Amino acid sequence: MMGLLQELTTSQTTIPEEYLRLSKEEMEFRVRRIKNELGKSLFIPGHHYQKDEVIQFADAVGDSLQLAQVSAKNKDAKYIVFCGVHFMAETADILTTEKQAVILPDMRAGCSMADMADIYQTERAWEKLISLLGETILPLTYVNSTASIKSFVGKNGGATVTSSNAHKMVEWALTQKERILFLPDQHLGRNTAADIGIGLHEMAVWDPINDELLFEGKVEDIKVILWKGHCSVHENFTLNNIHSVREKYPEMNIIVHPECRKEVVDASDYNGSTKYIIEMIKHAKPGTSWAIGTEMNLVQRLISNHLDKHIISLNPQMCPCLTMNRIDLPHLLWSLESIDAGNPVNTIQVDEDVSNNAVLALERMLHRA
Repeated sequence: MMGLLQELTTSQTTIPEEYLRLSKEEMEFRVRRIKNELGKSLFIPGHHYQKDEVIQFADAVGDSLQLAQVSAKNKDAKYIVFCGVHFMAETADILTTEKQAVILPDMRAGCSMADMADIYQTERAWEKLISLLGETILPLTYVNSTASIKSFVGKNGGATVTSSNAHKMVEWALTQKERILFLPDQHLGRNTAADIGIGLHEMAVWDPINDELLFEGKVEDIKVILWKGHCSVHENFTLNNIHSVREKYPEMNIIVHPECRKEVVDASDYNGSTKYIIEMIKHAKPGTSWAIGTEMNLVQRLISNHLDKHIISLNPQMCPCLTMNRIDLPHLLWSLESIDAGNPVNTIQVDEDVSNNAVLALERMLHRA
């Protein structure tokens, strides 16, 4: 007779209620037991923004692309339980082999930024932009995008970028074509373009909701077309937050992620990728003070790990990334016990054609970054 767990995991992809009633101690015990049983056949990558209750079981902690690459190198792992969001699991599936299953513990764990650029909007935009500007545009997409967008970019000669290598990739793209279309985060695109000397008067914004190009000058002056998307976490850091910190803690260093608005980045002391922020805090002198403008789970972890420094969130009212927080201990346990029962749930599978073109976009970046 099929066991209860097998019945549940065969018939549904939402977590059974029984998991939500378990104690933290019971869940942790069962996760450790299954990790020991599965051994090298199981690999759990955990993104920096995940909850501590999940991160404690991660075999590797990092950013999205780094974790996908580490997963791809781990040939022993039959099951990759990706503790992050949907686009990250897609990238892991693209880079791993057919013999490896990538699992997202909760399919509701998405990314609002990635969802701001869907393939239908992008194809419509591309057709209109090419009609307006001719074959002068190269698409670039932040890795924080869906597999379909990565595939579109790869198919059209473009590449992916990360917050660490965006400057290098934008410079490269402008040696290939006269203009770039930067998806889906306008703030990273704007901050990066400005850093390499492109004026705001040379940047346009594409509004995918109204299907229109927002630009007040002559279209022939456009060098960068920014997709009107943003990170719902980083956009909530404001100039008022910076003014408040400067007033209360005049000696405090302010460091933010380049997904923040340009005026926030400009008013900060430092800006850079998640890895950059982590390394800056790690190597900062004891006794120094830091206000950090990035996701709250990471900020809280940095506070806990660096008690020799005074660290606060740039926005004290900031909440953790809601979609990242979909992955919790009950969902992790459910995923692992589903695997253990022989009925994995929430497997991520990217279409082969989509995957092949997405790989082109990723490889163009990896060969240059």
